[in-house]
Amino acid sequence: MKKLVRPYLAVVTSLLVLTGNLACAADNPFLGNWALTLPGGYPGWLGITQEKNYLDAAMLWRAGSVTPLDSVFLNDQTLVFTQVHEVQRKNDAGKVVHTHRFTDRFVAQVQGDKMSIIVFRPHPDGSGVDREEVTGKRISPPPPAPELAKVKFGKPVPLFDGTSLAGWKLVEPDAVNGWSAQAGLLSNRPVQVEGQPHKNYGNLRTEREFEDFNLTLEVRVPKDGNSGIYLKGLYEVQVADTFGKGLDSHNMGAVYSRITPAVSAEKPAGEWQTLDITLVDRHVTVVLNGKPIINNQPVLGITGGALTTDEFKPGPIYFQGDHAGVDYRNVIVSEVAK
Repeated sequence: MKKLVRPYLAVVTSLLVLTGNLACAADNPFLGNWALTLPGGYPGWLGITQEKNYLDAAMLWRAGSVTPLDSVFLNDQTLVFTQVHEVQRKNDAGKVVHTHRFTDRFVAQVQGDKMSIIVFRPHPDGSGVDREEVTGKRISPPPPAPELAKVKFGKPVPLFDGTSLAGWKLVEPDAVNGWSAQAGLLSNRPVQVEGQPHKNYGNLRTEREFEDFNLTLEVRVPKDGNSGIYLKGLYEVQVADTFGKGLDSHNMGAVYSRITPAVSAEKPAGEWQTLDITLVDRHVTVVLNGKPIINNQPVLGITGGALTTDEFKPGPIYFQGDHAGVDYRNVIVSEVAK
């Protein structure tokens, strides 16, 4: 997944101090994590927290990163939060002559474990405001971290036979297929031709669906390469050329924009790397090139590019194929024994 950066988030987002009638955390029905259904049926996520007299919120809008919102406040039984955007106006010479800021406004109400949100999006050119409706469902908190030493896994099963795409299919049936199987490699080559329309290449998923499991594989990323491994079609473990770039939740082995690796363990571009990934009870463990980088950490919600918001049903393993070339091999899954 490519990292999306908004200019106005270069500074830590501000929080609005609430007045004395702010409900305590136990009485605030908005607090927690919410699975959102966005316009068009796309999945999203909203997290609302409270610390002392402050409310804070972060949101995932279909793709990209989980990003903090710019203000959050209660208005009687309604929660209002905002997100600020910037648009640069340039003259004919390409010089920026004005930076225009416009604010999306979200007005939310809660009834039990359901949330309804009305979104007001002003047009950047000032010509009007779009109104959208979003629904949300409360996500129960992750359970305590499982004792992985006591978890029993079934027989290791290869997901890739080394010679064909048997057992795999595109996530998007109408997308261009850049995937192929040859010489033991599962390869993606999304080639764009200069001067021709952009081609939308597809992501590749298993036909089978899984609950909890251990996944091992080898991956080779080219210079500036970018891919990703989605667990149950929900949580992306980042695959990218990030050697030497330090610690970041968008780097190799991270749970994209959610969990930052404890140490950097990636190799330079073009070298084969190993990943050992375990998903149990919404907790993720990642071992990259033999080094533990994420240790049994809870995932609070989906990542950008998720296929659904339902974290409690089986889902596929899928490889991101719409960014850049990548090679996988020795893809093996061991499901948690029931």
